[in-house]
Amino acid sequence: MVSTKPTITWKTVILPLIGIIAFLVYLYLFQVDIPEIIATIQAADALIYSIAALLIFVDTLLYAMAWRTLLTHLSVKLSVLRSYLYVWYGTFMDLIIPAESISGEISRAYLIMREQGNDVGGKVVASLVAHRLISMSVGLTTLVVGAGLLLAEAGLDSLVFNLSLFLAGITAFFLALILLLCVKKEWTLKVIHQILGFAERVSRGRWKLEKFKEDVAKAAEMFHDSMKEFRHSPRIIAASTLLSSLSWLFCLAISYMVFLAIRFPAGFRLWSIILVTQSIVNAVRSIPVGVPFEVGLPEITMTTLYAVLGVPLQVSATVTILTRLLTVWLRFFVGFIVQQWVEVQAVKASLKNVEGKG
Repeated sequence: MVSTKPTITWKTVILPLIGIIAFLVYLYLFQVDIPEIIATIQAADALIYSIAALLIFVDTLLYAMAWRTLLTHLSVKLSVLRSYLYVWYGTFMDLIIPAESISGEISRAYLIMREQGNDVGGKVVASLVAHRLISMSVGLTTLVVGAGLLLAEAGLDSLVFNLSLFLAGITAFFLALILLLCVKKEWTLKVIHQILGFAERVSRGRWKLEKFKEDVAKAAEMFHDSMKEFRHSPRIIAASTLLSSLSWLFCLAISYMVFLAIRFPAGFRLWSIILVTQSIVNAVRSIPVGVPFEVGLPEITMTTLYAVLGVPLQVSATVTILTRLLTVWLRFFVGFIVQQWVEVQAVKASLKNVEGKG
């Protein structure tokens, strides 16, 4: 199996750099006082901000447990610690590979199959797809609830309302599409055969994919059998949904704590604003269409949405920067450490196997 060890390409460096520059240009064009932002950050409550940083680890743990619940039901053994580490590994891969909104899932599937063999591939993919569906459903629900709360409380800007409606529709469309592929086995096999047939035509027969087709067909069969198990296990889905919802709640709490850290007035409306803003950003990231949405564009989107929803632009930019330091850069460095540790352990295990055979 091909290693998922990240390859640093020009896109890995250039796209985040372009994103950061774009955000700085955005701040300049809207005449945001950058020295004032720096002063506000320096005066932020370090204790509250540290609690926000700790919530990153709680959020990730709950997310990992939601996924592990699905895996365990399919008789794929994975400890809580390993599932936690693999989620961090996948998060790192999501951050460094541009335009790949599903690279984290691919990484997690690879890690389990490297450890337990390809025989569990179909089950692992089923757990990842089910987890993605649950996460998208939770995000869609919070987007609708947040928009509804703002509408009921003091009205909602037409731009934000239309954007929320559009993203809710797109998310619902992808949910329905993925569900159809999960239910209709013949559709899935047809798509796979078309892709492999195209690969054979492009290679002009150089790639012999018959054996690969058989393996893929077996994995697809296992995948659909696993999805059937989920359909007949509402308690498992409910447990995973609860954990995913708690994970998302802690994720929202990170933004709330950042507002508190800079002493912005707290209140129920602030929760509604955070619900809508973070749900919109998350909705774009969760749609599996390969959108490069990690650095630059999210900052601009968050700052704009906060400002449109009534938060002063200066505060919006400050909160966005402090939040993204945690949700992107803290996750990046922790994920990098975990990725290196996992790969070192894999090399050690491989060397032991070689020595044992020798």
